[in-house]
Amino acid sequence: MKPLILLVGLVVFLAAAAAGQPRPGFLYTRTTSGGQTRPGFLYSRTRGKCTPQYWSSRKESWPKMVPEKSTLSNVFGSRAFERYREDLTLMEAASRNNEAENAFAGLVKQSTAALINSYARKGYPYAAWEVKTLLIRAMVSEEAAAFQAHQFLLANQNCT
Repeated sequence: MKPLILLVGLVVFLAAAAAGQPRPGFLYTRTTSGGQTRPGFLYSRTRGKCTPQYWSSRKESWPKMVPEKSTLSNVFGSRAFERYREDLTLMEAASRNNEAENAFAGLVKQSTAALINSYARKGYPYAAWEVKTLLIRAMVSEEAAAFQAHQFLLANQNCT
C-alpha cells in the first residue's frame, strides 16, 4: 500500500512541477533568489474582507458605531447578556474558535462580523437592526442558532 501512495504522490508532484503554475493546495515549483527551480507546496486560504477572521485580525479599523471593545450585551441587548459572558467583547466574539461544538458560539461569531459589515460594507444584505433582531430571534434554540449562523456565514463569505 505504501508504494502505491508514494507513487501517486510522486505523480502529483511531477505533474504540478511540470505545469509550473501555483495552485492553492497543490505542489508547484518556485524559483529561489539564486535562480534555481525547487519544488514547493502552496497553502492558501481565501479569507474575504467580511469574515470574522478578517475583522479579528485588525487589518482594517472597525466602524465607529461598533468599537471592538464594546461588549455583546451593550451592542446586542440584554438577551445576549443572558446567553454569553457579561464582559465578552466583540473582538473576542469575532476571534472565537469553538463554533463547531457550540451553535451559539458560531451565532455570536458570525453575527459580530455581520454587524460590522452592515456598517462598513455598502451593499451588505443585512442592515444593523436586522442583524441584531435576527441574533435575538435565533437564541431560542440550538437549531435556530445554527441556521442563523449559517445564513450570516454565507453573507459574510460572499460580501465584497
